[in-house]
Amino acid sequence: MGVPPRMGEKSIAWGRVADVLAREKAAGLQELSGYTEFSARVAKVRRDLLRFLIEAAERGETVVGYGAPGKGNTLLNHCGIRPDLLPYTVDRNPYKHGRFTPGTRIPILPPAQIAADRPDYVLVLPWNLRAELVEQLSFVHAWGGRLVFPVPELSIVEVKS
Repeated sequence: MGVPPRMGEKSIAWGRVADVLAREKAAGLQELSGYTEFSARVAKVRRDLLRFLIEAAERGETVVGYGAPGKGNTLLNHCGIRPDLLPYTVDRNPYKHGRFTPGTRIPILPPAQIAADRPDYVLVLPWNLRAELVEQLSFVHAWGGRLVFPVPELSIVEVKS
């Protein structure tokens, strides 16, 4: 048996639902075309990321990951990225150290590994935290390292310390 809503709770909940529905409509998700356009954008993210990783490997440049969030693992699995293209990722959560990303089996190491290895690029997997992580990872500038954000479209950022 449910608990009846207190005064005003129902209107707040319905207001939130209305907000989500409005955002879905603005994104075109109430029409089939919105989903086909989304599919095309996802395919482009995949192609661009794979092209970048393959070309970097062919040039002998190193790319490592930063973070091991669920959204990043979804991207890695969707793209079929394995340790041959991304030898490891790091995460601040010590519980994840010494473990592997699900499905792709990419090792998860402590963040200090980035400074020790001085890679050419750091692929940022929690891309939604861009502003915070550009500042947090500014130390890669010391050796000319750059950050790569794969979503919403691939962008390479030269950070300033």
